[in-house]
Amino acid sequence: MSTATLTNLLNYLYGTLSPSNMRWVGEHLIEYAKKEEDEHLRPFTMDEIDDMLDEAEAAFEAGDYLTNEEVFHHEKSAVAV
Repeated sequence: MSTATLTNLLNYLYGTLSPSNMRWVGEHLIEYAKKEEDEHLRPFTMDEIDDMLDEAEAAFEAGDYLTNEEVFHHEKSAVAV
């Protein structure tokens, strides 16, 4: 990630998070950074992928999804913040 991107993200977080939320984010980032690299990224097993797909398909069949209009409206409101 570029320095400019990180700076923009930091500025966004300063403008949207309370001091206590910023402290929480900082503590969790430090905790995450202290973990071994092998713990950071672990590939999913095929069983885990199958389970996630089954859950997603069940949610879709139950009508638990966003329409295109809802997704685009959410993106526009998130960017405007």
